[in-house]
Amino acid sequence: QLQLVDSGGGLVRPGESLTLSCTASSTLDYYAIGWFRQAPGKEREAVSCVTSRGSGASTRYADSVRDRFTVTRDNAKNTVYLEMNSLKPEDTAVYYCAAATVTYWLCMSDVQYPHWGQGTQVTVSS
Repeated sequence: QLQLVDSGGGLVRPGESLTLSCTASSTLDYYAIGWFRQAPGKEREAVSCVTSRGSGASTRYADSVRDRFTVTRDNAKNTVYLEMNSLKPEDTAVYYCAAATVTYWLCMSDVQYPHWGQGTQVTVSS
């Protein structure tokens, strides 16, 4: 059973940066990785995803984070990163990574993902 550990969350001021990590218990070579977030009182939403290495590690982003967030994968370390720049208060949420063998067109859909990290809190506040 693939296990994922999210880390890197914290409290930052608006405009600052954070990088989240998602580290797996075994190879992620064949998995797409999605990043999702859930704010209090809101539904979980997709933030970004990156397809498997064999699928070209293609990336997708939600409109709300495009040009501010970047997802990358380090296959040698079984780790995927979410670099978050120019953070805004509305980015405050618990962030989760997830893994699935899905295509580019499905990688932003949370229902496709059977493997999830425990979540890491990101708080953006002055």
